[in-house]
Amino acid sequence: LQTIDFNIHKLLAEWNATERDYDQSQGLHELFAAQVERTPNAIAITFAQQQLTYQELNSRANQLGNDLQTLGVKPETLVGVCMERSLEMVICLLGILKAGGAYVPIDPEYREERIAYMLEDSQVKVLLIQEKLLNQIPPHQAQTLYVDAEWEKISTQPNTNPHSNIQGDNLAYVIYTSGSTGKPKGAMNTHKGICNRLLWMQETYQLNTTDTVLQKTPFSFDVSVWEFFWTLITGARLVIAKPGGHKDSDYLIDLITQEQITTLHFVPSMLQAFLQNRHVEKCSSLRRVVCSGEARPVDLQNRFFQRLECELHNLYGPTA
Repeated sequence: LQTIDFNIHKLLAEWNATERDYDQSQGLHELFAAQVERTPNAIAITFAQQQLTYQELNSRANQLGNDLQTLGVKPETLVGVCMERSLEMVICLLGILKAGGAYVPIDPEYREERIAYMLEDSQVKVLLIQEKLLNQIPPHQAQTLYVDAEWEKISTQPNTNPHSNIQGDNLAYVIYTSGSTGKPKGAMNTHKGICNRLLWMQETYQLNTTDTVLQKTPFSFDVSVWEFFWTLITGARLVIAKPGGHKDSDYLIDLITQEQITTLHFVPSMLQAFLQNRHVEKCSSLRRVVCSGEARPVDLQNRFFQRLECELHNLYGPTA
């Protein structure tokens, strides 16, 4: 006896058949290291006129990871990162994971009171910053490492993969909420959680070595996690937008065109503003645009397909 409408059954059962048996034995940094073995000489990241191959990025992240271990970083150690978008930012995130720690992103544009609260609440053991941001950091108890100014010392460390004995349930990163309903709260995310998310994304959207992903989301927001790491575990190329560049549609269109970006993310309100630019049709290299963070209006979807000939995906998963 059929007691449920066919369409309701499809919604509840078929669309919700999301069970997968992904390998949970590897940490996020280990998925990256495996990709390094597959494509060591491919370009991994580009920022302005700088670029690093997968092997070069891995070597620098290993040196930083080994250095962090000498400072006591191990599984469940929280390490703060306060940096502008740059090659060094990516090296730091990978280096922390390789050391066994979990990164806590701290946007240098935050007010001093918020930065002070995050440092106190998280009790980060080490803080990685750029020397030029020194005066923006309030007093704190963490060991401070000026990654740019101290790189000559860091680079004396071995460039081999550090041993950290990471397990799937160990923390990978802690991202603080906006605090709009009170004090900001640190959302703790594990290696197996983020690996599950990224492996699902790869199964669903299938990035490959011909793809170029634009990293433009502030790293204090969860979308940045997949922008960084989905790219780097699949052999695609990551292009880092300049600090503040995510707010400038003319700059974004020039960058998309120049770097032949195939994949990028917008919250719907930012996509709305982007589509108002009269040069959007120049972005012919785009293969997929991902939307999340807000409800996506139907009229926005219609306008998108009037201006661009690529896929539009609606994604969900705060604090992924």
